[in-house]
Amino acid sequence: MDCAVDIQNMVFSYRPPKAILKIPELTIARGHKVFIHGPSGSGKTTLLGILSGVLKADEGSVKILGQDLARLSGPARDALRGAHIGYIFQMFNLIPYLDVLENIMLPCRISRERGGRLRGIPLKEAATKMAQRLGIGALISEKVTDLSVGQQQRVAAGRALLGSPELIVADEPTSSLDEDQRENFLDLLFTHCREIGSTLLFVSHDRRMMPLFDRAISLAEINEA
Repeated sequence: MDCAVDIQNMVFSYRPPKAILKIPELTIARGHKVFIHGPSGSGKTTLLGILSGVLKADEGSVKILGQDLARLSGPARDALRGAHIGYIFQMFNLIPYLDVLENIMLPCRISRERGGRLRGIPLKEAATKMAQRLGIGALISEKVTDLSVGQQQRVAAGRALLGSPELIVADEPTSSLDEDQRENFLDLLFTHCREIGSTLLFVSHDRRMMPLFDRAISLAEINEA
């Protein structure tokens, strides 16, 4: 199986020796939409931090898109994340002094490799088209602090998707949305992931969304900590 994620005997702790995560094995195929669930405080966000290279496992192997994170330096993990991983944060983490378009363009400005996957389309044009597809084309010059929660979320999604990253990581991205907004957002996210062939790791405690995904993983069942 061609894996986007391959974890073997991974252990992580904030305060050794008490482990927060202890996962013997977890493999996720490329191109799959995976729903990861668990109660608050179960380590979901910590797991995403490890998978995106923000945190480093204490033991075991964590391979992302074929790269063993344990063998990479901090700057190399940062480069991998910038070029190949799109991250949608629970609180969006938009840059308040940048407008909508500038926020969407940011990853491709930081990572030359990611910007190179725009297939020759100028960055501003590509970001504008992304905003239009996400239904915020009329807002590209607006301050992100002036947007509604739903609009901010679409900016965060556009930023994560621009430049066709192979792995999309979403941390409770629908927690502040009503049912209609949630459905619309998921439709947009699924469509874009399918078009660019990305693997989607979607973390939530709301199990009502589980049937929409290719696979569901209970963190409590795979975590032996």
